[in-house]
Amino acid sequence: MFNYEETMEFLNNQLPMFSKSGQSAFKKGLENITALCKALGNPQNEFPSVHIAGTNGKGSTSHLMSAAFQQNGYKTGLYTSPHLIDIRERIRINGIPVEKEFVIQFIEENKSLIAAIQPSYFELNVAMAFSAFAKEKVDIAVIETGLGGRLDSTNIIMPILSIITNIGLDHTEILGDTLEKIAIEKAGIIKEKIPVLIGETQTETEKVFIEKAFIHHAPIYFSEHFWALIPAGSNQHFQSFKAVESKSKSILPIKSDLLGSFQKHNITTALAATQILNESGWDLPPETVLKSFEQVKKTTGLSGRWDWIQTSPNIILDVAHNAAGIQYLMENLKNTELPRGGKLHMVVGFVKDKDIHSALQLFPKDAIYYFTQAKIPRALPANELWEKALVLNLTGTAYPTVEIALNNAIKKLKKNDTLLITGSFFIVGEALAELTSLKQTS
Repeated sequence: MFNYEETMEFLNNQLPMFSKSGQSAFKKGLENITALCKALGNPQNEFPSVHIAGTNGKGSTSHLMSAAFQQNGYKTGLYTSPHLIDIRERIRINGIPVEKEFVIQFIEENKSLIAAIQPSYFELNVAMAFSAFAKEKVDIAVIETGLGGRLDSTNIIMPILSIITNIGLDHTEILGDTLEKIAIEKAGIIKEKIPVLIGETQTETEKVFIEKAFIHHAPIYFSEHFWALIPAGSNQHFQSFKAVESKSKSILPIKSDLLGSFQKHNITTALAATQILNESGWDLPPETVLKSFEQVKKTTGLSGRWDWIQTSPNIILDVAHNAAGIQYLMENLKNTELPRGGKLHMVVGFVKDKDIHSALQLFPKDAIYYFTQAKIPRALPANELWEKALVLNLTGTAYPTVEIALNNAIKKLKKNDTLLITGSFFIVGEALAELTSLKQTS
């Protein structure tokens, strides 16, 4: 039997991974995941679930929902992707990653099945998550889509609620080159008579969702019809809002450890979702839901979203990886009171299939840049990124690895400086692993 490291090597080397290789590893259709789960006894049918899709915000919204269920005593499964350091981050029960032994045993017991079906890395992860949640008899599972919705491997579940956070231009080579086309793919998670909640109303996509919901007789809701959130201050640890309930006009204070301006939309969506679920018999009182939002990171293990991991000097991690995400990231930076006299340093890397030019246009001209690349085939070479940045008057140096870029940045940091690490999950994941290693050896 493999040990854990050998199991990871098997997964990484034997299965096509979209996150590493890109479109060549993407398998359209639900045939593989359907066959896998059928052979496993259809574990996805053994627990209720909430299904979450969207271009940005679906990860944070998934963790907010998981925190709300956990705070109210429900044994909660959470499936998200990609991971930052360890694959087990994708599959959590009450915030705790599944045991290494579970992963080893699942792969060992299903080697012949894997050989016969030849699933992608993502398809196998989804099947493994469903099996874990069924085995542990979770009360509810929060399931985040990987890419799109209609043909996403998670889309074989029959949830109690579907959520679509927002639509942006990302993965256009697969999902379509307009917001409307991408919305059609995301709307694929809308099921017959299953309520669907739209996180952000957008002119280009609203009609798509309404028509899809009508066809499937699915009640459709929009988050802003439930709550309006007004920012009320923030620091390195929390941000606060005043939440106005649309019907009663009552005002509730909200405090969350999820930082960044975009969380306003995610918190509004999660709040609305819990209200919809309460109407169908779930017990998610607003008081405990709001309490859960104060400790989402601790409760669910979320990291990498405007994640302020150090002060004096400041080190901030953010997995923003497309133009829409970078725009919110820059808003966070603009609205954050950084130490006077300090300089901004940025470790940045992207994958090849992003609109790099649109993202780079949003970066500040006065930052010191460390352009780099993650250890994946899909990574945009650091020298190419440096050349693209130079055209936009972003100056810095190209480094062949995240480790080298990060260590060069840290050497130059002074007490009042700020280091922002961003561009992809893979850049943040490798940086987080290196920062953890440096902390352990210091």
